[in-house]
Amino acid sequence: MYSPENRYTIAFYNLENFFDAKDDPHSLDDDFTPGGLRNWNESKFRNKSRKIARALSEIGREESNKPPVLVGIAEVENKTVITSILQQKELRETDYDFVHFDSPDERGIDTALIYQQKHFKVLDAETLPLLVDNVNGARDFTRDILYVHGKLNQEEVHVFVNHWPSRGEGAEVTSYKRVKAAETILAKVESLEEDNPNCIIMGDFNDDPNAESIHTLMGTGRFINPMKKLLSPVSGSANYKRIWSLFDQILLSHTFLDRRPNTHGFVKAAIFSPRFLKEWKGRYKGNPFRTFVGETYLGGYSDHFPVYVVLEEAHD
Repeated sequence: MYSPENRYTIAFYNLENFFDAKDDPHSLDDDFTPGGLRNWNESKFRNKSRKIARALSEIGREESNKPPVLVGIAEVENKTVITSILQQKELRETDYDFVHFDSPDERGIDTALIYQQKHFKVLDAETLPLLVDNVNGARDFTRDILYVHGKLNQEEVHVFVNHWPSRGEGAEVTSYKRVKAAETILAKVESLEEDNPNCIIMGDFNDDPNAESIHTLMGTGRFINPMKKLLSPVSGSANYKRIWSLFDQILLSHTFLDRRPNTHGFVKAAIFSPRFLKEWKGRYKGNPFRTFVGETYLGGYSDHFPVYVVLEEAHD
């Protein structure tokens, strides 16, 4: 019989354009200011902070009796946004800290890693620049890849948090950018001074599990993709024009299939989609309850569902 105390949730959540309400003169955030197109203000900002905190506090609780030990997040503007989430009543009693770097993204949206200090210790952290050009040859100032080397309980892990280039100009013509992102991760993995490093690769890849970019990672034989089976015509992490996608995924090293003492073994993967994260009625019933549709404010959580994996720590 398993004990939930030995189980740990690792999650990823794209927070859908989560900006503070202040104008940053160095990024294209004007739409998300009080005088901007979306009339974003402190009240809406606080409302979203409360909602995201509630969602994070519930992910994996059924399996592990605690909030996630690691949460990768995407589409946050800065440290102010992350701090606001962690100060909400649902999370303030959990000893969370986070790793965040400003990225070169033109809109100023970044990735970050939130972690429980009781269970995770950061040993090193850096950004891996993603150097790609647009179709027209100009530099694509996209998000860096966040790399965090740490100890999950007492086991060393290498965490990569991603938000890969979008499909804005079309999935096929931009595929090379996401393949380059995969190659950037592989180059870092190859440089690690470990034979079989424990790697957790999470993010919004802007590609489904069968895309070339994900195959670039999987083709090395190093990883498993426990998310692959979760995509179907009736389920995914986001829905666009009534078609489900699973751009949000968590890939794991094969090492997480080992069951040796004091290591973590894979238990399950899931999309976190409780009723409170969904549209309750109408033509979009069952879809993620999002903050905006175009310029229309709905006041929801995000246009993505979180995804997560559960690991179990083996003991003697």
